[in-house]
Amino acid sequence: MAEQLIAGFSAAFTLYNMAFIMLGIVLGIVFGALPGLSSITGLTIMIPITFYFEPVTAIAFLVAITKGGTSGGAIPAILINTPGSSEAVATTRDGYPLAQRGYPIKSLRMALYSSVFGDTLSDVCLILLAAPMAIIALQFGPAEITALIILAFTMIASLSGQSLTKGLIVTTLGMFCATLGLDPENGTPRMTFGVIDLYDGISLNAVTIGVLALGSVASQMVDIWRYPTSEHVSFPKYDKTKQALKFSEFRACLKTLARSAYIGTFVGMLPGLGVTLAGFLGYAGAKRASKTPEKFGKGHLEGIAASEAANSAVCGANLIPTIALGIPGNLAAALLIGAFMIHGITPGPFMMQKSGTMIYALFASMLMANAVHALIGRWGSPIWVQVLKAPKGIILPAVIVLCVIGVYLPASSLFEVGLMFLFMGVGYIMRKLSFSLVSFFMGFLLGPMLEHSIRQTLELYHTISVLFTRPTALPFMLITIFMIWRIAFKKKGKI
Repeated sequence: MAEQLIAGFSAAFTLYNMAFIMLGIVLGIVFGALPGLSSITGLTIMIPITFYFEPVTAIAFLVAITKGGTSGGAIPAILINTPGSSEAVATTRDGYPLAQRGYPIKSLRMALYSSVFGDTLSDVCLILLAAPMAIIALQFGPAEITALIILAFTMIASLSGQSLTKGLIVTTLGMFCATLGLDPENGTPRMTFGVIDLYDGISLNAVTIGVLALGSVASQMVDIWRYPTSEHVSFPKYDKTKQALKFSEFRACLKTLARSAYIGTFVGMLPGLGVTLAGFLGYAGAKRASKTPEKFGKGHLEGIAASEAANSAVCGANLIPTIALGIPGNLAAALLIGAFMIHGITPGPFMMQKSGTMIYALFASMLMANAVHALIGRWGSPIWVQVLKAPKGIILPAVIVLCVIGVYLPASSLFEVGLMFLFMGVGYIMRKLSFSLVSFFMGFLLGPMLEHSIRQTLELYHTISVLFTRPTALPFMLITIFMIWRIAFKKKGKI
């Protein structure tokens, strides 16, 4: 493994690759700092552009956006008590009070260093666990893969929203959208309605950019129209001479950082749990273990460290099931699967065998991105503060233009642009009705894989009951049944 990682560093450590890692970090921080956009919006816009990049550079660039966006969301959370993304909600509990006490820059630096710390430990776990898990996954047959995907769907549907029913509905909708086009086995058209442009199925770019980026833009524009407010942003006054984060203050939080990084890594490995949950679990764990829990919520550095280390640790860990099993851990990983496919790489157990050099180059790029993240975040603090002052009247139209360009360029098709605007409406409705976007995308991405594995299972065993008779598939099905049973009875107040 050490030799492969060294070879990965050799392939990744180029000026060209480093330049795009730096650009990705900057874009991620900017998107994360703008409330309502987040790194997910940045990913959806930039994925089509990476079609023209080398695979290593493309994936490293997109991962860097994710890393930057995670810490970028803490900037408005700390300065104006408005999280740039959902994962930074827990950071507001101590970040904003500390900023109001006159230490905004110290708060931002603690958030940054904690984010890099958790992210780095998570990346190390990814490097150590991806290959062994891929080896185990190679022993899986169609029945085991089917059972595993069903379990993933259940976890995502139940944990990504307030309602299991809503989660299952949008998961099914995502799977339905993925079935449009030619049948993969016999080549017959399915629900194409005679439209030749649909023979290749619905474009991943049109779906992701329409639902995520434009759906968010539409929601914000409607809110601005309905509830017009002043866009003036005021920041707390502070003494520049008292903003340094002392090493002793950071060292005092090391136990909390390690605990939160462990929590975030564990959460990231399980599909559907998400970074928001990781942030709250890390914060709750730190408060419970602290000798002075009364300081939490009043501007405590340890509270900032706990939430930021936990939510950032998800970034690397969510790629463990993605690389080893081909099952994304969260929405960002699901988008990265689309990026892998654009470059002809199929995530899953064979990924380590067929694209081993590229994977270890990605690992190396992730470690380098952490170092770049720390430097750029530290030097750019005054700039990121100014990002918050950008009026949405300028930002949102620019995002719309980038979305149209991002969908049109790869395929040169106005039909896909039309699909993008159609799915913009879908994304807007899903947001207003509190349907889980994660469940929809998991259904869209994993639906074809589930269909293929079920067909293979029926070809080999001639019955679907094999999911309950094979000893390697049975545990997954039992966990699935238990989760559904627990959720159903919990609603009735029995447990």
